[in-house]
Amino acid sequence: MTVKTSISLTDEQEAYARGLVEAGHYPSLSAVIQRGLEVLRHETEARDLELEALRLLIDQRLAGPFVDLEEGIAEIRALRRRKGNAGSSL
Repeated sequence: MTVKTSISLTDEQEAYARGLVEAGHYPSLSAVIQRGLEVLRHETEARDLELEALRLLIDQRLAGPFVDLEEGIAEIRALRRRKGNAGSSL
């Protein structure tokens, strides 16, 4: 189902969208706007998923045991040694 609606564009936006249609990239101005909204929705959903993953990671770290700075640095150094990156500054 499609819905007709009215939108306002700047002169630059309208010229760019018309250029895409004239170049044959899209069949109409409507198709350009629809594609733009799909891209925006995809970006927003991806950002929301990343933020949720970060929130979960933070919650897991907060729920876990406290690691003081020196212990954390020691763990990083041990990890780097195991991976062969002993020449780093930490």
